[in-house]
Amino acid sequence: MTQDEGRFGRVNIPRYSWAPMGIRPMVPRQVVREAFYVYSAVCPSSGELCSLILPYANTEMMNLFLEHVSNEFNDKEIIMLVDGAGWHRSKDLVIPPNIYFIVQPPYSPELNPTEHIWDEIREKYLHNRIFASLNETIEKVSNGIRELSQKKDLIKSMTLFSYLNVL
Repeated sequence: MTQDEGRFGRVNIPRYSWAPMGIRPMVPRQVVREAFYVYSAVCPSSGELCSLILPYANTEMMNLFLEHVSNEFNDKEIIMLVDGAGWHRSKDLVIPPNIYFIVQPPYSPELNPTEHIWDEIREKYLHNRIFASLNETIEKVSNGIRELSQKKDLIKSMTLFSYLNVL
């Protein structure tokens, strides 16, 4: 599995959008500094996605997430690719007995397939939208993750990098 945390919030960046010739689309913009984190683990070979929405990115939240993944896949041994975030190396991190970490090289987010999950959520569910509250944003991201997790072939096509294809 590959694991990453994605930060989502109410700061939106207007993106290109299609419009008929001669019409300039109106795209709303807001800067509200409220955010939350989505912790996800992806199994690129099966297309399975396991996620939790949590308020912070720290060791305590990572412990909750690892416990969740361990329980979801309690009958499996999990080798998990993680980045070098401080909370992945903390002495207070509790790694369940069925999870083993492989740390990716520093400054190499392009090696982590889970980054493509964040791109998909932002493009398909948050693109050029503003939200009245953080709860509304959380609801939209939750729906996106739920819908995406049903599309195993799409997840495989986005995340099964050649160096991960070990089957």
